[in-house]
Amino acid sequence: MQSRDILRSALDDAASTLKAFVADEENLRAVVKFAETASETLDRGGRIYACGNGGSMSDAMHFVEELSGCFRRQRSALSALAFSDPATLSCIANDFGYDQVFSRQVEAHGRTGDLLVALSTSGESENVVAATRTAREMGLRTVGLLGRGGGKLATEVDLPIIVPRAQTSDRIQEVHLQVLHAVIESIERRLFPENNDVEDPEV
Repeated sequence: MQSRDILRSALDDAASTLKAFVADEENLRAVVKFAETASETLDRGGRIYACGNGGSMSDAMHFVEELSGCFRRQRSALSALAFSDPATLSCIANDFGYDQVFSRQVEAHGRTGDLLVALSTSGESENVVAATRTAREMGLRTVGLLGRGGGKLATEVDLPIIVPRAQTSDRIQEVHLQVLHAVIESIERRLFPENNDVEDPEV
């Protein structure tokens, strides 16, 4: 197979995965609920946390930097934190075990009414499962961006959003990122309607 064919096939597969996700009305309802929950959390002065491993951690970091920074609208900073600091992760992993690297941070920072966004392509990541359990015990709301049937996390989070068709982590994560971008845009439009006509920031 030629390089052009390989690339075209990969891009077509990515597009069809997203199209299949959007075509399911249940998925759209879940994303709307995610956006509403996130907006309500921030509007009440709460904070959004995000966690995941590998590429999912990168997505978590991407999500929160566009909340604390900005996405498409000039507006005030929004309170968000990804559990991704290397020193904190290595400290907790060394002292308590890797399964607790996120749950300890939920315990440290989380408050009733905050929101934890848990990302896992398998839904089986033990450290993410532990974080959601701690979050729920502390009164945080939880959203899971998942794949492959949702795994354990599908029943641990308040709102599971599962990419049903894709079997590879990269395709699942691509849909997760599209969902996160859509949610951020919704948050900006809901909380800062006066800025809806402001030009995009040059970032």
